[in-house]
Amino acid sequence: MVALGRSVSPWLEKLRLVTLAGDLGAGKTTLVRGILRGRGYQGAVKSPTFTLVEPYELEPQSIYHFDLYRLNDPEELEFLGVREYLQGGGLCLVEWPERGAGFLPEPDVNVTIKKLNGGRLVKIALLSDRAKALADGLMHCLKLKQEVQSW
Repeated sequence: MVALGRSVSPWLEKLRLVTLAGDLGAGKTTLVRGILRGRGYQGAVKSPTFTLVEPYELEPQSIYHFDLYRLNDPEELEFLGVREYLQGGGLCLVEWPERGAGFLPEPDVNVTIKKLNGGRLVKIALLSDRAKALADGLMHCLKLKQEVQSW
């Protein structure tokens, strides 16, 4: 998952909202770690299960990692200032997006991760016009890695 995150990290720079779906332990935070490594971040990357958001002030774009698993009500996102994060030009990576249903806008991309026979099955759905326009760039990022099938 780290290798996949590193590979797609440059492609994500033009996007604003990526949702990450999957069961507990599927690899969502590990994918985020790879995305951050792809941007040069070398510090610790932990799941923001209790803080709900972990900000990473990076160049050229800040990344905000949300974990909504413990969210009781989607309206709590208003108090977190999610609108400001989404409108601020950074990239928001949101785990457990279904917990923010009705409050979160349609994402640019949804990534679904499933454990499968000791590995992972990853589905990347391009949902926004912006993401679809960048599809060739995503394919280029994925072709740069020879171990695509080992993700």
